Order: sequence, then C-alpha cells, then structure tokens
Amino acid sequence: MSADGWIVIAVLAGAIAAFVSNRVRVDAVAVAVMLALAVSGVVSSGEAIAGFSDSSVLMIAGLFVVGEALIATGVAAALGAWLAKAGRGSEVRLIALLMVVVATVGSFMSSTGIVAIFIPVVLGIVAQTGFSRGRLMMPLSVAALISGLMTLIATAPNLVVSSALAERGFKPLAFFELTPIGIVILVVGIAYMVTVGRRLLTRPETQPEPPSVSVAELATAYGLAGTFRALRVGSDSPLAGLTVAEAQVRTRFGVTLVAIIRQRGREFGVSPALDNMALRRGDLIAVTAECAAIDAFVAANDLMEEAFDERLRLAAVREVGLAEVMLAPDAPLIGKTLRQAAFRRRRGLTVLAIKRRGTVIGGNLIDTKLKFGDLILVAGGWDLIARLQAHAGEFVVLRLPEELKAIAPKRTKARVALAIVAAMVAIMTFGLLPNVIAVLLAALAVVGTGCVDGKAAYRGIGWSTVVLIAGMLPLATALEKTGLTESMAAALTQALADVGPYGMLAVLFLVTSVVGLFISNTVTALLIAPVAIGAAQDLGVSPHAFAVTVAVAASCAFVTPVSSPVNTLVLEPGRYRFVDFVKVGLPLLALSLIITVIMVGILYPLSPPAR
Repeated sequence: MSADGWIVIAVLAGAIAAFVSNRVRVDAVAVAVMLALAVSGVVSSGEAIAGFSDSSVLMIAGLFVVGEALIATGVAAALGAWLAKAGRGSEVRLIALLMVVVATVGSFMSSTGIVAIFIPVVLGIVAQTGFSRGRLMMPLSVAALISGLMTLIATAPNLVVSSALAERGFKPLAFFELTPIGIVILVVGIAYMVTVGRRLLTRPETQPEPPSVSVAELATAYGLAGTFRALRVGSDSPLAGLTVAEAQVRTRFGVTLVAIIRQRGREFGVSPALDNMALRRGDLIAVTAECAAIDAFVAANDLMEEAFDERLRLAAVREVGLAEVMLAPDAPLIGKTLRQAAFRRRRGLTVLAIKRRGTVIGGNLIDTKLKFGDLILVAGGWDLIARLQAHAGEFVVLRLPEELKAIAPKRTKARVALAIVAAMVAIMTFGLLPNVIAVLLAALAVVGTGCVDGKAAYRGIGWSTVVLIAGMLPLATALEKTGLTESMAAALTQALADVGPYGMLAVLFLVTSVVGLFISNTVTALLIAPVAIGAAQDLGVSPHAFAVTVAVAASCAFVTPVSSPVNTLVLEPGRYRFVDFVKVGLPLLALSLIITVIMVGILYPLSPPAR
C-alpha cells in the first residue's frame, strides 16, 4: 500500500474514533478530515473544498429552508392538532395515526425537525388522555427514521447514495425509488409498535401528567409561584437611564428581571426585559428571586414595592409568556453558562429556572453550566415563545402554556407553503428540472412569498449537517484516488461471493447497520456506498440493488439512543433507558432486514446492469 493509502486509513480511523467518542462536534471532525487530506497532499485544495459545491449538499441546505417554512406556517402544528383529536380515546389508533402523520410529513423535511415539532404535541396528548408517554415517544422516533425511506429528499444518506451512483456513471435514485420499501417497512413498523413494541415499553409511570398547563402551573412546577414581585423605579434609583444589559441585575444581585411595565392612562404597557431596553424613573419592573435577594436589590437601588394585583398580572400575561424547553443533543449551549451563551441577547428570552434530573437548581443561575437533558423555564414575548419550535438544533420545546393558543398570531401562508412543496415534488417526480434546481427554487419561493423570513431561513439550516457532508466528501475522493475503495470492494466481493444474491444483500445490510450504531448514518452512507457499488460491479449484479440496501440500512437506526439525533431527542421526554431502545429496536431492525432483502430482490434483478 502507498504512503497516501496509509494516511487515508489513519485519517479515517481518527474520524471514526472522534465520532464514537462523542466529545467533538461532528462538523468539526469533518473539517479536520478535509484539512488533513489537503495538508498531506492526498487530495488537492480544489478537491478538498469541492464538497461545498456538491449538488447533494446544496439540496440538503435548500430542504432545511423548505422545512423551516412548513414549521413557520403552522402546517405541521395543524397536523398535530388533528392528530390529537382523531386519536383520542384509543392508544392503538393514536400510535398508528402518529406514525403515519410523522412519516408523511417527514418525507419532505428533516427527521430531526419533525421530532422536535411533535414532542410537545405528544406531551400535550399525554396530558389530555393520560396515555403513557413512554409508549408514544418511541413510535414517534421510529416513524421519523422510517420517513427517510419515503422520498429521495427525506434524509441525507439517500442523497449521498444517489450521488455515489451518479459519480460512477449509473442512473441516480429516482424521487420515489425507495418509497415501496419505505411503505412496507412503515406498515410492518406500525403493526410491530402497536403490538409487541408497545408491550415492551410498558412500565409504571413515575410521574403523573397534569391535564393541562398554564403560565401559573409552569411557574409552580419550578417553585416560582408567589415569587414574582413588582418594583417601582424611584426618582433617585441608579437604575434609571441604564439599559437592561447595563443594569446587570442578575449578575450583581441574583435577581431575574422579567418585564418592564409602563402605565398608559388606565392601561399598562408591558414589554419583555430585552437587553437594549432602557429603564426609566417611574417604571414598574417585574422580577423574581428569593425574598432575601429581592430585599437587598430593593434597598440598594431606591425601589418601592407595588401590589402585583390581578389587573397587573393579566396585562403581563398578554405580552409575556413562559415555556419549558430541553437542550438538544448537539446544542451549542451545552457546557456553557448563561453568561457565556448570552442567551437573552441572542434569543430575546430570559431563563427563569433550570431543572436537572427533577431538581430545580437554586441560587444565581448566571454561572450555571448547562448540560444535555436540562429542563429550562424561559420567559419572553409571545412571538418569540411561538418561534421556539423553529430552533430544533438548540432545544426541544416540551411544554407551551395554553394561553399561547389565544395569543399566538395566525399563520396565513400555510396554503402557499403547501403549494410550493407540491410543485417541488411534482418537478422532481417528472424530472422537469434537476433535483437540486427544484429544491433551490422552492427554498427561494418560500422566502420570497413570506412563508419564512430570510433570517429564519438561515437559522433553520442545519449547518452542522451541511458542513459534515461537505467535509467528509473529500474522504470518499481520497479512498478512490488511493485505490482503497477498490480494495475494500474486492474484500467485500470475496466475502459475498459464496453466499448467494440474497445473502449478499443481508450481509451488506448488517455491515451498514453495525457501522451506523457508532457513527452518523450520513457518514456511514458516505463510506459504504462507494464500496458497495464497487462490489456490485465486481460481482456483476445491479449496483442499484446494493446502493438501495445501503440507503435503507442507514435509515434503520433503531437500536441505540445514540444511533441518530432522532432517538436522542426522545430519550428524556420518553423517560427511556438505553436498554429500551435495544429491546424494541433489535427486532424491528431484523424485520427491516428481511423486508429489504425481499423487496430489493423483487425490484432489482440481481444481474449485470445497463449503463
């Protein structure tokens, strides 16, 4: 083997170790791989950055924008509301409907995004019906993973596999090429989850679910009931003239400033406490903290306490809301303090309390390091509260207060967003334009028609996924240039030569699934798809049969909570243990293997392909 070949093997081994350790961001690993290959001279600088212009990368970025529009226009939320109504009264019917809706919507948007949208929907259904959250959250994650098999654009591995076929001179995957297999796996998955899977998840609930949640109930759940006080800024107060950021109330006094209230005639004007808002003499400020901290704050700043009567409370609730969120697995906030994260400046929301493993963390929160699984109670304007669900990469909204239903603005662009998505699907289905052009046109259309604003569109793009794929593509190039892909294909060919055509598919499915337990399914597809296609050529069978098997296996990441961000997101809300995913996921993975081998054998004759 050449020196370049050993370098590529070392880079690949280092990348896998970094992915498995889960201590380094996946996008950072991808950039490091790209730079290592370029600096070592294995690939040229042009080849190293070529991934950022790859059609599959551009398509994924565009699809994030289209998915953001479906969230912003309330299409997914409307489906959730219908689901709650249609499934009420029967847990079996609810599980089946949930999986169908999630798999359908997930066909056209990020599976991680669809799970983030439906977690609060499921929790709301649990609160209304008393059904077990543990028996609903797992079907949600399973359906989201299966949604990746419904269309070409449903998940990144599909696009990676399709691109690998095209690069080797074969016809890329069609828009609905995986759909027949996906539908069969979905039907079997639903049958499995409403029978065996549901029973495997049966255990006593450790915490009762409230019938509904209001602003007051959320505050009570975090021990904040009765702690809110209204303080008048006196004429000699050193706070007068300072902005909220300059006042540093939480940093200096351990008091959380929630809102600023100004009387306008007989009415109150209430504004959330944003960093750039200035405090004036005569303002009322709504704060929360322990009594001793507030007393010290009042004494030091010439403040006078006012009665927080019902009229004042109602005025505050009209403008300022609460929400309970959980940090997502790859949230950039993990490991940072609120001070380092500049949470209020970036999101316009104030952290009122943090709950870790069921215990509310007391004291001054400004220097508390955030951890995955932390539950956070935030306060802010209702418009910002309503947008929380659009930030699936940072956190998952667990509970929104019922007051939001009456206060949140109406979404009027839902039909426009649906029409744009339908047009995109039609163009891709009938091949009227290249897929990447159809997706980018749809992304431009949802922004141009106001379904989502430009800033939200950029925020909605999962940049870590985009960088991950773009950064890892040069590794596939390096494997090709050094002959390692050919060598691995030859080894796989030798291993498959004597097991027969169906045995080949089964072994390939298992190899992909096992690798996918430890590293991203996108990276798994990037590494295995070229090898599988090469092996198919050596064996004289259809490369599409092998490529489709890799794509399906990459999406069947049911077995561990770390196999996919989709599973990780439901771990805390579902109150699952690691073993829950193993005992439910292994039988489902075995069923998926059997279905894939049979369906691929029917759809793709295992004979030499026509170019």
